[in-house]
Amino acid sequence: MASKKQEKLSELYEMIEDIKTAMFTTRRSDGLLVSRPMATQKRAAGADLWFAADKRTEKVDEIRNDPNVNLSYLHPRKKEWISVSGSAKIVTNRAKIQELWEPDWRAWFGDEGGPKDGTPEDPRIVLIGVNIQLAVYLEVNKPTPVILFELVKGMITGKPPDLPEPKAIMKKRGR
Repeated sequence: MASKKQEKLSELYEMIEDIKTAMFTTRRSDGLLVSRPMATQKRAAGADLWFAADKRTEKVDEIRNDPNVNLSYLHPRKKEWISVSGSAKIVTNRAKIQELWEPDWRAWFGDEGGPKDGTPEDPRIVLIGVNIQLAVYLEVNKPTPVILFELVKGMITGKPPDLPEPKAIMKKRGR
């Protein structure tokens, strides 16, 4: 029987699977936060979430400098969002890259000739594995017209709309 935490994580994975792209936030060496869209890869052992990256990018250097990251997902049609805080690691293991590699990666890496051709053996490709420390999300189980009605009712009455409350999953505590 799955634990309550495993059930909530499964629910979170289902929501992420439907959204696909995260705004992936890292911290630069000067302290500023930087976000960029990144595609969440299929689930695999070794990390809670996986992303593919070019080892020459600033985000890889930023993760090596500070592994604390945030991933934010938004499903505009459902009005659902997810914010994931976690610890990232850079993975260069070719077997893991082969396991997660998808043909569309070739479009993102391009063909620079020789081994730099966007295939799983491309030395530019690294993985970013993120282990979730905290996830906060809002799952809306009401149809969009009901949500809109609640918002309009709140604007007219001055009372907060009757909307779902965000849920939190704490996977790990502290360091």
